[in-house]
Amino acid sequence: MTEVRPAAPDSACKLCGGGGYLLAAVGEGSQASVCACIPRCAACKGSGRIVLTAEGVARVGRCRCQLVPDRVALFNRAGIPGRFVHATLRSFMAGFAHDPKKGEAFQPVARWFGAFRPESGRGLVLHGPVGRGKTHLLVALLRQMIFERGVAVRFIEFSRLLGLLREGYDAGRSDAAIFRELTHIPVLAIDELGKGRTTDWELSVIDELISRRYNAMTPVLATTNYRPGDPSGAPVPNLALVNTATQTLGDRIGDRCMSRLREMSDFVEVGGLDFRELKGLGRLS
Repeated sequence: MTEVRPAAPDSACKLCGGGGYLLAAVGEGSQASVCACIPRCAACKGSGRIVLTAEGVARVGRCRCQLVPDRVALFNRAGIPGRFVHATLRSFMAGFAHDPKKGEAFQPVARWFGAFRPESGRGLVLHGPVGRGKTHLLVALLRQMIFERGVAVRFIEFSRLLGLLREGYDAGRSDAAIFRELTHIPVLAIDELGKGRTTDWELSVIDELISRRYNAMTPVLATTNYRPGDPSGAPVPNLALVNTATQTLGDRIGDRCMSRLREMSDFVEVGGLDFRELKGLGRLS
């Protein structure tokens, strides 16, 4: 009897490159869709369900043709910003020829990703000056997690998180639902950690979020413009002046959060040239 194989993407498709999905920026966000190169599945007749018989017992399972649609759905729930919808590890690597310092960040990040398991609880913090490609690299990792490994992720910029909480308070809603989602998602990525005015409320938000994920042993990925370190007591930088950002990440998020992040995460510096300058010089597409 000839086996009927589940539908799969066309490896020669010029639209999706054989991946089976298409990506596009939609406003501030991003959207994935299933490529038309995937035909109607003959194995499940388009139902997405298939009957498997083992030791004389028939069980209904999910057809393998649903792998791409399922991962498209994961991407669409991830909150990836539209500006970085096409960010990949390959496009980050494109800067190596013009900026070897980028390779110094890529190697430890690649090792971390190779060993990554959501259940390990081990996270990653990318730190360095503005414009070095930290968010680009972070989103590229999330994309790999979604489409290669089927991991559910959530990206959120720290200021956006504060805005969502304020909107909820103004509408008379509890913050419980937001914290519950950000605690239980297998991978949480926080962009611009340490950004803000460091008010008592802002510090309490990041403290609660990091503490919940620490206790749940779920990984945090983050980017920050501040160097890792315990609180130094340095004054808040004057952003109108140059080279005044002397505060540490510990100054920005508190000593307890810093201690927990250090225990649960690897820290990788992303240095080199400003990605925006490279693009301006025509060295990156």
